[in-house]
Amino acid sequence: MRKTLLLFLLVLGSGWMVQAQEISSPDKNLSLKFELNASGTPTYQLKYKKKDVIKTSKLGIETKDVPSFLTGFTVVKTEKVTADESWNPVWGEQKTIRNHYNELLVTLSQKAEKDRYIRLRFRLFDDGLGFRYEFPEQDNLNYFIIKEERTEFAMAGDHKAFWLPGDYDTQEYSTVTSKLSEIRGLMKSAVTPNSSQTPFSDTGVQTPLMLKSNDGLYINLHEAALVDYSTMSLELNDKTMVFESHLTPDAIGDKGYLQAPTQTPWRTVIVSDKAGDILSSKLVLNLNEPTKYKDVSWIKPVKYVGVWWEMITGKSSWAYTDEKIQFGVTDYKKTKPNGKHGANTAHVKEYIDFASKHGFDAVLVEGWNEGWEDWFGKTKDYVFDFVTPYPDFDVKELQRYAAEKGVKMMMHHETSGSVRNYERHLDTAYKFMVEHGYNSVKSGYVGNMIPRGEYHYGQWLNNHYLYAIKKAADYKIMVNAHEAVRPTGLNRTYPNLIGNESARGTEYESFGGNNPDHTTILPFTRLVGGPMDYTPGIFQTKISAYNPDNNSYVRTTLTKQLALYVTMYSPLQMAADFPETYNKFMDAFQFIKDVAVDWDESYVLEAEPGDYITIARKAKGKDEWYIGGITDENARTSTVTFKYLPKGKSFTATIYADGKDASFDKNPQSYTIRKIKVNAKTVIKQQMAPGGGFAISVK
Repeated sequence: MRKTLLLFLLVLGSGWMVQAQEISSPDKNLSLKFELNASGTPTYQLKYKKKDVIKTSKLGIETKDVPSFLTGFTVVKTEKVTADESWNPVWGEQKTIRNHYNELLVTLSQKAEKDRYIRLRFRLFDDGLGFRYEFPEQDNLNYFIIKEERTEFAMAGDHKAFWLPGDYDTQEYSTVTSKLSEIRGLMKSAVTPNSSQTPFSDTGVQTPLMLKSNDGLYINLHEAALVDYSTMSLELNDKTMVFESHLTPDAIGDKGYLQAPTQTPWRTVIVSDKAGDILSSKLVLNLNEPTKYKDVSWIKPVKYVGVWWEMITGKSSWAYTDEKIQFGVTDYKKTKPNGKHGANTAHVKEYIDFASKHGFDAVLVEGWNEGWEDWFGKTKDYVFDFVTPYPDFDVKELQRYAAEKGVKMMMHHETSGSVRNYERHLDTAYKFMVEHGYNSVKSGYVGNMIPRGEYHYGQWLNNHYLYAIKKAADYKIMVNAHEAVRPTGLNRTYPNLIGNESARGTEYESFGGNNPDHTTILPFTRLVGGPMDYTPGIFQTKISAYNPDNNSYVRTTLTKQLALYVTMYSPLQMAADFPETYNKFMDAFQFIKDVAVDWDESYVLEAEPGDYITIARKAKGKDEWYIGGITDENARTSTVTFKYLPKGKSFTATIYADGKDASFDKNPQSYTIRKIKVNAKTVIKQQMAPGGGFAISVK
């Protein structure tokens, strides 16, 4: 130990060391250069096949209560290592993931601050870069408060961008496609109403941010392993085309409270000259820690139906009564039922019957618990208790009935943003779930946060989301968190996080609609960090068929909805429409019944963000493949290959395709189903209607 310490101190004093350091990716396509500028500020640059990805960009962290980590650094030590390993996720798009990178670790000292030091760790993969700041334990650094992180991403041009307005509270916006220089002019129209929103800048955008350069590079900016830290957005200087990190503040404006030893999340840059490589990248997952759980046998992918879409469309209500109530005081048995309450015992049994008949794993029920009459917009602290059902929802009877039918019940916990209240009840709520046979929960954080003034994406809330996931693991419960922070690969470490919303999902099809290109963008943006509970499977695209007062419609064809089960990866997939609607289209519904939710292999056959995606996947442990292809508002012909099939074998492919007269706006329910023989040499041309798609099962 004494020798090691002496060696480190000697290196620490060697300020004459070469300041510039370079590493390459294992395949040599990517190169990273690290250097200190004249003021002792750390900088980096990244090239792909000799093309600029990130031009010289500054690194640093500005602090509030101690001298900042911005300038005056000298390089005192550098270390380079190579790692090449494989690991198997509990669930995922691939059975096995390779983690292969070259690493540069730079130790920097600030002489003016009594030899205070930090480390910068860079990992260069074949598909991109991850880097983070590390603060070792040391005499001259203990607690500190972040004023702002000053990480830069200097773009090499006025790239095409797929962006969301920067916001501390929501990602539920439509993606805007524009040049970087056009963001400022489009920002006002991009900020559409939401239940909780705090835009922060005319040029601020969120991650994952997808970019395409004029010379054909696809670039994705995001972060990995967001733990005990504020969420990063990006502030664009639209004169220089330089992004700078912008952290979400807390109620008093501070952006992070840290204590050494600690580190920031990884900042990630995924890059390729092929769009499909962005979709295939496992860089974000690889930068997260292995699972913390010894036993993962209780974590299973889930295909489910539920009492949900009928409330979203306005056909049913979450609330039991239309009378005024006071939660915890009102005796609901003395109130008059409104006659529209969806979560009643008889109706839920119908969903259980449907799930059992068609092989679904679970039934979600929203609106089962007291308090929905005035849950939103009142900034109430005590808003739900998560254990008290409405008079018409018999918890024990439904537990018995579901068990008899071989179906699990999925719990719903809406917090109404009152995080203090949720944590107050969390153990009791999870115990209630275990006692009544629930092993998964959909949680929600709709509305402004309580404690008041906190934001959805601040450090305090990020710590809460992870606390709820880890606490759920104590009870062997899987979590699907809506309105929480967008994922950063933490599902590798905590695989009971089987889903998130954190984007504009299918529910918005009932609130005015999503653009036809929406699902051709999300896999390049939101899904880079982890799977989304998008809730596809809507066959009746006219919302007025369920609620005459709602004229929204789903901008998709029926077969595009089938394709989403493949292109929008998730181990948690909902068949979101009504059982009575599926009963009218049982031939098409067969694909939803068949399609897997866990995979051995995945292949991106063709892709272009905002235009089209075609993906093929092999079901986990089966000789079955499923292919999904989707397009934007334009009709398109897809080229589908089958070269991933075992050579020398013949398979039957069932093709669910748009009809010749299909379109998302005029004839969405026109489709055809045909069967053909295929093998590894087969190539087919498949037409997609405007806003359409196709799905293929291969057995």
